Formats: sequence, C-alpha cells, structure tokens
Amino acid sequence: QVQLVESGGGLVQPGGSLRLSCAASGFTFSTSYMRWVRQAPGKGLEWVSSINTNGAWTTYIDPVKGRFTISRDNAKNTLYLQMDSLKPEDTAVYYCVKGTGFVPRGQGTQVTVSS
Repeated sequence: QVQLVESGGGLVQPGGSLRLSCAASGFTFSTSYMRWVRQAPGKGLEWVSSINTNGAWTTYIDPVKGRFTISRDNAKNTLYLQMDSLKPEDTAVYYCVKGTGFVPRGQGTQVTVSS
C-alpha cells in the first residue's frame, strides 16, 4: 500500500530555513506526480506546491513563490521541500501527497515559525 513518511519539521525563527523530506514506498514513485499541502491551525488543507514525474515542471502557491523549492530524487523515492525566508504564516502541518488531490498523504510534519 502507499506509504508516505514526512520528516524535517521543527521550530524555526522568522527568516530561517527548513528542508522537509518525504520517503515514499508502496507505489512507483518515479511515475507519480507529487505535491505538498499544509494545514495551519484552525484552517483547512491548502495546496502548497506540485512537481511532475521527472522534476522538470514545478508550481507554487503565490505566498511561497521565491521562498520554497520543491524537488525529488527518483532514485531514492524521496520528495523534498526546501523552505527559506520562513514567515510566521507558514506555521502548519506539512503533508506530502501522491497525485493531484489531498489523498493519499502521510502523517505530516509540524513546522512552527516563531521568535
């Protein structure tokens, strides 16, 4: 079955950086579109970024453009999200998702941006 395990979250000060990872198994990662979504406290799920199968095409929600970078390593079955210049409004649980919806997704990793 599909398994997605996120890691790399934590507490960081505004302006700081984090790199999230998502280890994928149970499906053919190299032929799957992938995305990151997030859920801020008290809010619904929000799409953040998507990447195509070979990493040549990426897209982002406007508030993170120029600050976040999605990438993938198909040899390692791993999805990444490099997050720079973090802001308090980026505080959320971040999930990686297989495909173009909101499921299936992993258990999430908490990102807290606070001074």
